[in-house]
Amino acid sequence: MVKHITLETVQELYLSTTPKGLGIADLGCSCGPNTLSIIKDIVEAVEATSRKIMLIPPPEFQVYLNDLPTNDFNSIFKSLPDFSRELNKERPGTKSPYIFIGGYPGSFYGRVFPNNCLHFVHSSYSLHWLSKVPPAIYDEKGRSINKGTIYISESSPHEVSQAYLKQFQEDFSLFLRSRSEELTSGGRMVLILLGRGGPDHVDRGNSFFWELLSRSFSILVSEGTVEKEKLDSYDVHFYAPSKEEIEDEVRQEGSFVLDRFEMFEIDKDENGNGSHGTRVALTVRAIQECMIIQHFGEGILDSLFEIYGRMIDEEMSKEEIKPFTFLVVLRKL
Repeated sequence: MVKHITLETVQELYLSTTPKGLGIADLGCSCGPNTLSIIKDIVEAVEATSRKIMLIPPPEFQVYLNDLPTNDFNSIFKSLPDFSRELNKERPGTKSPYIFIGGYPGSFYGRVFPNNCLHFVHSSYSLHWLSKVPPAIYDEKGRSINKGTIYISESSPHEVSQAYLKQFQEDFSLFLRSRSEELTSGGRMVLILLGRGGPDHVDRGNSFFWELLSRSFSILVSEGTVEKEKLDSYDVHFYAPSKEEIEDEVRQEGSFVLDRFEMFEIDKDENGNGSHGTRVALTVRAIQECMIIQHFGEGILDSLFEIYGRMIDEEMSKEEIKPFTFLVVLRKL
């Protein structure tokens, strides 16, 4: 749904700047089969544009892959020979582009790269993860005021949603300031993240998926599998901002102009094995598993996500849950 917008943005950037070397960063690159696919698409799009305007040879590409230090960068580097073969498969007799790829571990909530080294920044499904759980949801004894739930819910005190908003504002402002130092003038960012459709923090979108996971934990508490105190002290470092909250931070930080803002409702996935709830549960498990193990131990995982998948299917049979995805295109002033 968003790939064509990403590639159009890169092509516009290249046409307006025509650099001899193009610096590209993928923030939250992960380490699976999709890690290098967007890089391949970007390289091919820029090459096609270069040919069209008779700029030969195309630019050199410096690719900066960023994720947290726990990311498996070794698996990315091991896949580079296959990446090169795939890129060159359809160009017999044509000179391959120069592509230099490096891994840059660290949080993107702060500086990661040198000054003015980037022309294009891409980040997909990463910026809704906060740098930390908002400290303001804990009392002076370190106990969470958000009892019985792991995210903002109808039962949460008002202070909880305000603490999450404040943490998002701090993180996103720092993200923008850091990228403004690293991007050249006129550089672009394409940011894809989860969001919400209106001012209410609790809706039948992304927040409702967390509500169902909280209910799944509560069932394990009622069965005696999980201690209530453990659940009360577990909160997720996630925030689904509204369109207005993103626009406010961009305006206040002042280094970027908003070129494009798109909102997508992701429809129910009818493809693949198992029910929709099972597939959603597997997706959430892939992201949350290590944090849940750290806090609750490994023994609850299978039963927790079996309950979670079943709850999603039950709710979807009553009324669809439609999470929002935002696509934000920013241009450095």
